[in-house]
Amino acid sequence: MNRVKNKTCVVTGGAVGIGRACVERLAEEGARVAVMDLQDEAGRELVSALEARGLSARYWHVDVGDESDVAQAMDSVSETFGSIDVLVNNAGIAGANKPTHEISEAEWDRVQRINVKGVFFCTKHALPHLRQAGGGSIINLSSIYGLVGAPDLPPYHASKGAVTLMTKTDAMIYAAEGIRVNSVHPGYIWTPLVEQHLRDSGQPDMENGKSDLAQLHPLGRVGQPDDVAWGVVYLASDESRFVTGSELVIDGGYTAR
Repeated sequence: MNRVKNKTCVVTGGAVGIGRACVERLAEEGARVAVMDLQDEAGRELVSALEARGLSARYWHVDVGDESDVAQAMDSVSETFGSIDVLVNNAGIAGANKPTHEISEAEWDRVQRINVKGVFFCTKHALPHLRQAGGGSIINLSSIYGLVGAPDLPPYHASKGAVTLMTKTDAMIYAAEGIRVNSVHPGYIWTPLVEQHLRDSGQPDMENGKSDLAQLHPLGRVGQPDDVAWGVVYLASDESRFVTGSELVIDGGYTAR
């Protein structure tokens, strides 16, 4: 119950899916959690539910692709909770599912704005607070598609590859200051993003779609948000104090082939 006790953890895209599970588990393990999202109703409902359980959480409406929005939010979190110790860069979108030659500039840029610039802006503006705290942990949600390719979603795959190497670069730059930076690489996790991906791919039956996705993983199932959240708790905690620049793969064996 105290794996991240007295740490302030920022989770972007924290209202639903993997982000929501990360918020819940970090709060249960003793953290003060700042939930950042654009989905205000879901974010506020989550915070209310956690506060009703005596856990510490606050909600901030933040567009991670807007640098001034991010900077103001990070300062506000630090003022509210007294510090920032952990940043979970989870916010992301899948974007257009077309072959590369059909992708428009606007479709490409929309994904990079959230998935890449969002990680950059949040990291940039959390760093002064992590330094003030004397160190901390940055956890970047990449994907199996930040490690291997697939014949779909070109902007998404490019963005997650970028996040993988941004992670290693920042791990090297900030290691001397006690700031660890690691990436997490989920396989298919049953979230609203994956459900929407199935719909966009022309799959009308969610159960059949889920069954098809399960067969891509040697463990024979699609992951649950908690499967990823517990990995994030580990990287946020002092249990991982000698871990930086690493890739934590949580994919049911997908990339073991």
